[in-house]
Amino acid sequence: MKLIDLWRASTTRLLLVYGGLFALWCVALVGVIQWDTTRYLSNVVDVKLDNISRYFQTIDRSRLPEALAATQALDLRDVLSHGVFDAQHNLLSGNLARIPDELPLDGKVHLLTQGVQRVEGHHAVRARGIAVHLTSGELLVFARDTSVVDAVGAIIQRAMFWGLPLIVIPGLIGALLLSRHPLRRVRAIETAVQPIMRGDLRQRLPVSHRRDELDLLAGIVNTMLAEIERLMGEVKGVCDNIAHDLRTPLTRLRTQLHRLQHETGQDDPRAALIERTIADADALLDRFRALLRISELEDMHRRAGFDQVDLLATLRHVREIYAPLAEDKQIAFSLDTPGQLPAIHGDPHLVFEAISNLVDNAIKFTPPQGSVRVRTSLDAGGGPRIDVIDNGPGIRPCDRSAVVQRFYRGASELQEAGQGLGLAIVAAIVRLHSFRLEIGECSGGGAKVSMLCWASVE
Repeated sequence: MKLIDLWRASTTRLLLVYGGLFALWCVALVGVIQWDTTRYLSNVVDVKLDNISRYFQTIDRSRLPEALAATQALDLRDVLSHGVFDAQHNLLSGNLARIPDELPLDGKVHLLTQGVQRVEGHHAVRARGIAVHLTSGELLVFARDTSVVDAVGAIIQRAMFWGLPLIVIPGLIGALLLSRHPLRRVRAIETAVQPIMRGDLRQRLPVSHRRDELDLLAGIVNTMLAEIERLMGEVKGVCDNIAHDLRTPLTRLRTQLHRLQHETGQDDPRAALIERTIADADALLDRFRALLRISELEDMHRRAGFDQVDLLATLRHVREIYAPLAEDKQIAFSLDTPGQLPAIHGDPHLVFEAISNLVDNAIKFTPPQGSVRVRTSLDAGGGPRIDVIDNGPGIRPCDRSAVVQRFYRGASELQEAGQGLGLAIVAAIVRLHSFRLEIGECSGGGAKVSMLCWASVE
């Protein structure tokens, strides 16, 4: 099964859409968690800085260095920095080298994006700081390293970075696996539809026990096929019965006309009328026989008798029969075949009948001194191609799709005797074998009718 088929499946697309939406929701959720966590930790730092600055504002100036030293000693992670500065921002005590330039002296906590510089040289990349005024007029500055907050945010980002593939990759694999089963059912339906497309209305679409949407659709189509099969059977039965039932009285009529013809003799003035009537009765009988023949060909049960067909032998047999007929009409008949042709799978008698009808039509509509040529070759798929070419009046483009219909006769056919059923029989045989019939014209004029066959796989 190709990946492009899996992508075209609606199940795959739905799963990918849902998976994409779920992944986006997960990314958004992790983003919200990261933002809320860092905001919460930053607020904790701000509250601690605000509380500690307020506390030290209440301590007596003489005890301030001792209290600051005790607080610094308790800072085991060394994230807190402090400094006491005079009015000219000179350091009096503490481990801050100077007041950060971006820190407003308003008694509020601010983010210090450029960090802080300590006396011993330690530099905090990012920090939050606060500067408050003491009662003595000096400035007390506290700064807290926020690297822990940033580290928590980085941990959440890494979790999202590694977790997103763990969501997406299993989702893609699951989408591909879950799409294979519906596609297998679609392939089964496609296989079941092939004989229906060829005219076998007895076939039905497969229905499973799950009763899902595909089963419901298949059930509806099967009901429709059953009704179509019933209606087509009724129509076919009526036509066949009419054709079959009329053959008996027509045969009796023809027999009585022959008896009357023998009784009256050739000198009777009614002899010509009787002969024309017998010819009309024969034409009607031929037409009914052709109708019944087409009905027989459209029965898909004929496929049960298919076997290997030797095309070269069949074509030589056709030449033996129709070469004398073409010679009588002063028509040059030729058979152009390669050294060998692949065998085809079909009914030998029907293949012979189809080729014979094509050759018979070509000879019928080719004028004297004309030519009929049967040419064989291999098409692009390796199957045999049979071309029957003549230099007669040809078939007009507007008539080419209609000449395979029953009783249709083109403008050139009206001048010749016939029932308009020859190509209809050929078309029925072609459909039965799943071959292809092409009708065109030659470069020098005339008709070119081609039958494209499938090479046998056996």
